[in-house]
Amino acid sequence: MRLSRVRSGLSESFDDVAVIALDSDGNTLFSSGSVDQPMFYRSAIKPLQAIASRRFGLDLPAEYLAIACASHGGFPTHLALVGQILSTHGYTPADLRCTPGRPLATDADRYQASRGRIAPERIFHNCSGKHAGWLAACAVADLDPSTYLDPQHPLQVASIDTMREYSGADPRPVGVDGCGAPTLRGTIRTLATAFVKLTTEPEAQPVATAMTAYGALVADNQRPDGRLALTWGGPVKVGAEGSVAMARNGVAIAAKSESGTSEMAVAGALHAAQIIGVLADSMASGLKNEISPPVFGGGRQVGRTIVVEES
Repeated sequence: MRLSRVRSGLSESFDDVAVIALDSDGNTLFSSGSVDQPMFYRSAIKPLQAIASRRFGLDLPAEYLAIACASHGGFPTHLALVGQILSTHGYTPADLRCTPGRPLATDADRYQASRGRIAPERIFHNCSGKHAGWLAACAVADLDPSTYLDPQHPLQVASIDTMREYSGADPRPVGVDGCGAPTLRGTIRTLATAFVKLTTEPEAQPVATAMTAYGALVADNQRPDGRLALTWGGPVKVGAEGSVAMARNGVAIAAKSESGTSEMAVAGALHAAQIIGVLADSMASGLKNEISPPVFGGGRQVGRTIVVEES
């Protein structure tokens, strides 16, 4: 699927988005682009990693489970939930092994800076909820918390096994994610396959329910995926380098932007949702800017992003 940013009537740039929609029987409802091109899942599979942690006995309330699946914006609510997971299980932010960073959301970053927190911090990293969840699982299962990022650590091995089971494909060899965690590989097709099972497998129900109920914790309301999650009615998750997956009632859609832009991946996924008839008109109306992101100039809208080709 090719998308174009149209400024003042001229197609100014183009982005190819690979997108696929699958049902619970494995049938392809829609496909466009290179859906079998190898990729790293990055943060898109945080819900599958949370399922792996739950297999070790981790049992978090829904809000905390949502933050464990999050690429959060770094707002005070996000940080408070991460901190509570840590303190409840005997840890502090110093025990996190994710890369020190700044809040992902610009407003959250400004707020922390206004309070004198200028330097990067581990808890600010958008993946700190996932890392806190891993530490909590270590506490529950009596696993070594100092090596939880080692690819041979039981939690990471379990993540590989869980992704293999849910996607039907071996997610190795692993790479290194931006937060320092092992990152698994697959394709847009295998990502969609895994997300279908998020809404059909009984063990996945707590994760899917938490992500659906607390979409603004999984992302934030300032990002396209966060705004989509508020109305979609099922789990939605983006990954770095422009991937997104979303599922509801045994149907999953996954997309990846060739340019690595999450906004374009979300737009492509939503166009596919319209094509297969799973996006109600009322929902599409509320997601107009996510389906067709506006283009601005001089402080006003001067165009939109449109689909120019469906392959």
